[in-house]
Amino acid sequence: MTHYKPATEPTLYFIGVTTAKSSIMKVFPAWAEFLGLKDAVIKGIDFKLHDDPGAYRAAVEFIRDDPLSLGALVTTHKIDLFAACKDMFDVIDPHATLMDETSCISKRDGKLVCHAKDPISSGLSIDGFLGDGYFARTGADLFSMGAGGSTIALTWHLMRRSRGADVPGRIVVSNRSQHRLDEIKRIHAGIESDVPVEYVLAPKPQDNDAVLAGLREGSLVINATGLGKDAPGSPLSDAAVFPKRSVVWDLNYRGDLIFLDQAKAQRDARALQIEDGWTYFLHGWTQVIAEVFNIEIPASGRIFDRISEIAREAAGR
Repeated sequence: MTHYKPATEPTLYFIGVTTAKSSIMKVFPAWAEFLGLKDAVIKGIDFKLHDDPGAYRAAVEFIRDDPLSLGALVTTHKIDLFAACKDMFDVIDPHATLMDETSCISKRDGKLVCHAKDPISSGLSIDGFLGDGYFARTGADLFSMGAGGSTIALTWHLMRRSRGADVPGRIVVSNRSQHRLDEIKRIHAGIESDVPVEYVLAPKPQDNDAVLAGLREGSLVINATGLGKDAPGSPLSDAAVFPKRSVVWDLNYRGDLIFLDQAKAQRDARALQIEDGWTYFLHGWTQVIAEVFNIEIPASGRIFDRISEIAREAAGR
């Protein structure tokens, strides 16, 4: 079991798989200076995919009990960590309760708090690049490959009845394992929505290719699998053909982004709009930093634009 050393400065942890490779390790110190977070530091904690529950519990216990360990952002392990540790939290926010995931851990008034910030950060990202009324205007489908926390969050954002007519004509979620599909189906059943949803077991890239072939023009196609960052490859084969005028979004912004390369090869012929995960990265981190350090960070406007510029400079983008 990993032995954690007590923090000597206000510390935010990044719980992931390959945290040292993330741009946040260069970006956070620059952001901390801009935001006035005196002496604050970030440290990575890496776990294997679907690691032992005891490993997650040890990390959460350490953060809970260590005075200068202020909280954490959780990626990749959001669902597994919640399943292993939900009894350890004093407060679980409504999004985390609905989605059975932890993407942010904070402390407030002596209590350990579990948050699911992805519905907010994914919503800000999607609304930013699609604009108002996209689905109402186009009737397009949504196809998200991967049934983990990110897909749970973004489908929640897009399928709610409260969006009126601005919802996908159809949602398709695929995954390599059935139990994740069963879980997201259970969560979707608790969301007030009239959007038809299909759940596709897709152990091979060709299974996703087949779904792609049946989508409407203009559909939103998302790689939410982690392939390209946490593991090599793409959820599609090189024979896949994107719908005309579709919007192709890879939630990754670093790694061997084969999925994005596949889309770029068809950009002109299929008139694709291609988005990587950079803005999602910005919203995801700023939402968590604001929560953990108990500060206000706007999600748009002059200050957010400056935060984005600082990140690009620090990351060398």
